Amino acid sequence: MARIYALANQKGGVGKTTTAVSLCAYLAARGKRVLLVDMDPQANATSSLGIDKNELENSVYDVLISSSTVDAVLVVTSQRGLDLLPSAPALAGADIELIELTGRENKLANALRPLHAQYDFIVIDTPPSLGLLTINALVASDGVVIPVQCEYLPLEGLAQLLQTIEMVHRSLNPQLRIRGVLMTMYDPRTRIAREVVQDVRRQFPRNTFRTIIPRSVKLSEAPSYGEPIGSYAPDSSGAQAYDAFGQEFLATEWQ
Repeated sequence: MARIYALANQKGGVGKTTTAVSLCAYLAARGKRVLLVDMDPQANATSSLGIDKNELENSVYDVLISSSTVDAVLVVTSQRGLDLLPSAPALAGADIELIELTGRENKLANALRPLHAQYDFIVIDTPPSLGLLTINALVASDGVVIPVQCEYLPLEGLAQLLQTIEMVHRSLNPQLRIRGVLMTMYDPRTRIAREVVQDVRRQFPRNTFRTIIPRSVKLSEAPSYGEPIGSYAPDSSGAQAYDAFGQEFLATEWQ
């Protein structure tokens, strides 16, 4: 039975998609059956795996709005064990279109249910907002991984995200919990980065991953080559950090 995790943060540019892709690639490389669901209209997770969003006949939009089956939309990636439910620009209008639909918060959860036995992990990359696409991801998930950039403004926006997670837990998905906070884009030369690490660990003493993801040029380059960091630059500091995160993620699963 698949464990389902959403990567969520309404602030853009915090390493959410990089974390989703890197974690999925790590898990698949360890023999896990993994599905990455791209719920962001920018389709960055899709392109990060070498899939051209403009050439797709169907995407997660069709699953949510047109009731297409997930099997009809799934893409098998070049990495063994890793499948993709891709996104496309059409998804940009889904937040508005979903409002008119019955059971709008449960569309993704219902679509993924037949796949639970096929995968060990389903990871959902969400858009940088707290609209219905993100709500759908949270309703479908067992846990939330929150990437937090080691700067002041991303930390300031955590309160709103936590309120949304609590609302979904209380009203729509009682099993949802915070899987952990992952600090990203860490620059040890700056005081604010060190202070953010201290603040996050103080606020989430039991839910902060030990691993910290550094700023890395290679992490920025990898998506343009359509490869996860682990295959694009396996010896880079970013690849080593995500390898450590993947190990920690598996070692602390549901503890």
